[in-house]
Amino acid sequence: MIATDLPVDAGPVAIICGGGTFPFTVADALLKNGRGAVLFALRGWADPERVKNYPHHWADVTQLGRFLRLARREGCRDVIFIGTLVRPSFRQLINFDLATLRVLPRAIRHFYGGDNHLLTGMARMLEDHGFRLLGAHEVAPNILVQEGALGLVSPAARDLDDIAHGLEVLLTIGPLDIGQGVVVANRHVIAVEAAEGTDQMLARVADLRRSKRFRAPLGTGVLIKAPKPGQDRRFDLPSIGPRTVEGIIEAGLSGLAVAAGGAIVAEPQIVVQKADRAKVFVFGFPETAGASP
Repeated sequence: MIATDLPVDAGPVAIICGGGTFPFTVADALLKNGRGAVLFALRGWADPERVKNYPHHWADVTQLGRFLRLARREGCRDVIFIGTLVRPSFRQLINFDLATLRVLPRAIRHFYGGDNHLLTGMARMLEDHGFRLLGAHEVAPNILVQEGALGLVSPAARDLDDIAHGLEVLLTIGPLDIGQGVVVANRHVIAVEAAEGTDQMLARVADLRRSKRFRAPLGTGVLIKAPKPGQDRRFDLPSIGPRTVEGIIEAGLSGLAVAAGGAIVAEPQIVVQKADRAKVFVFGFPETAGASP
């Protein structure tokens, strides 16, 4: 039986699995509800010690044909992309299989652009082969950040003003497919997330503090994260986890705020414990375009 012969919601879900804990959270949710999951673990990114506990195949981004063959053999119709992955350069993309070579000109067109452009293009190619792409939150809604303070600490009025200003910045730069995060202190933009990702952006803010380029008092400034306008939400929703909170603490910020229902959280209990211990806030603001939280 091939994927196109399967009805929607039949068979296990193929999880194209990058780094981090999210792929396993999603797999656990699928297994719990009886749907089933098969991990296609990306070499160099997925955690081998975690992967071995699930039905899985190791995968490479240049082996489209192998993925199609194995996913169909497993009875998968639906596919989820989840986990961290840094896009490779074309010089790193060697050992293409025949199916990949056939779509290479199309893949190259998608490659030159932002992450949302690339991921949406890759999704369309899989859909052309009879698969359906799902968002991780569609099968594991518990990973979405809820509205309000996640822990004991809530943002002050100054923080809410910074959150509103940061959201305006993200709404402005979002159509350029740049990034999903910004750090704002007293309505001053300290850093904008680009290819380095959130953790490295926060490390940069910490360096700015140490070098006295960021002079606001400790406990001032907020990390704001939200999806890009028009983003395909099946892929690359903004995410936070324990490392994000550690970065907030190291950068001397007052907390972090993300779009409620538009961002995902890894290991929420640990996130809250770390935030409460350091007296910083983790806050889900209402996702209303252009409106203050």
